Amino acid sequence: MKGKRFKPEQISVILQAYDNGKDVNTIVREYGVSRATFYKWRQNYQGMDSKSLKHLKSLEEENRKLKHMYAELALDHQLAKEIIEKKL
Repeated sequence: MKGKRFKPEQISVILQAYDNGKDVNTIVREYGVSRATFYKWRQNYQGMDSKSLKHLKSLEEENRKLKHMYAELALDHQLAKEIIEKKL
């Protein structure tokens, strides 16, 4: 089951609440995130504002798409190579 998706602005607000002195337990209950997710966000995005966080997310998405495209092309190339070798 997939969990909720938080927008970069929401992640930034949650991390700023922690920086402003809110307790982790309060943040976890209030926003409905797990402690592990909160600490993972804190490790990855600490100190970023929402604009830079949004930019990072878009770059990660673009990177994911490019990796997928590369995997498909590599598979096609390998298949073409095998076909050529069988004909010779």
